[in-house]
Amino acid sequence: MNLNSPGILDRISNGEVLVSDGATGTFLQQKGLKPGGCPEEFNVSHPEIVRGMAKSYFDAGSDMVLTNSFGGTKFRQIHYGFGDKVDEFNRLAAEHAKSQSKPGTFVCGSVGPSGEFLEPLGAVSEEELYQAFCNQVISLEQGGADGVVIETMTALDEASIAIRAAKENTNLTVISTMTFDKGPKGYFTMMGITPEQAAVELVKSGADIVGTNCGNGIDNMIEIASMMRDATDSPLLVHSNAGIPSLKGGEIVYPEPPSYMAERFMKLKEIGVNIIGGCCGTGPDHISAFSKLLEENQGI
Repeated sequence: MNLNSPGILDRISNGEVLVSDGATGTFLQQKGLKPGGCPEEFNVSHPEIVRGMAKSYFDAGSDMVLTNSFGGTKFRQIHYGFGDKVDEFNRLAAEHAKSQSKPGTFVCGSVGPSGEFLEPLGAVSEEELYQAFCNQVISLEQGGADGVVIETMTALDEASIAIRAAKENTNLTVISTMTFDKGPKGYFTMMGITPEQAAVELVKSGADIVGTNCGNGIDNMIEIASMMRDATDSPLLVHSNAGIPSLKGGEIVYPEPPSYMAERFMKLKEIGVNIIGGCCGTGPDHISAFSKLLEENQGI
């Protein structure tokens, strides 16, 4: 991105609603990623697929596309035998997406959970986790990312460490989202955090933009977004699944089609969500449907 061009926060402050992208994992699975395979390794072995994914989303109308780096910390990559490839995988993830970006669009590095518990519940220290996130976000910035999306978080301490790593070591716009489950008493992350708590605490930790992703279809996401909007004036991002998946004929099927999601995405706009996109089960068709509907309704 040209340094003189408006950044993500500038565009939002001007009243724009930005269209994000759809799923990465679902897309790569359709292109040959095997169950249990390492998505980030595709950045080396199948660069044409990763670049093609970014191009598909930019062509569909995405203002912002995430990198193929969700599991890019050393803790995740060690499980695949790629612990020494973290810098390369993350840098290439950003380079591939950036190579397909258009003027006025953005690339954000995807940063998922480490899969580890901090001491004393687990064996990983705060410093070790901080360094792991530092390595990832620095490599993403080197590859050309404009921001990071610290996503699918369930624990505030881990999210806070990742936010701090990005804020203290890069110039990236920092977005942080959590994933909630609906229970008898409302919405909570696996670690017991409510949407309202998440909105307040992620901002306190330094995130420029907060929100929610994954775990829910669009109707639940509208409820969660409303709770978060009531709790903070910070810009919000929502990445919704295409409903709750089911197994049909041996295949995982997501029930919410592009037309339905696009119409419900407009409700998120009414609530005051600033960046809207998809998560599991969504693809370029979902993004295209929303982008077109948003364009038709600009100013309404």
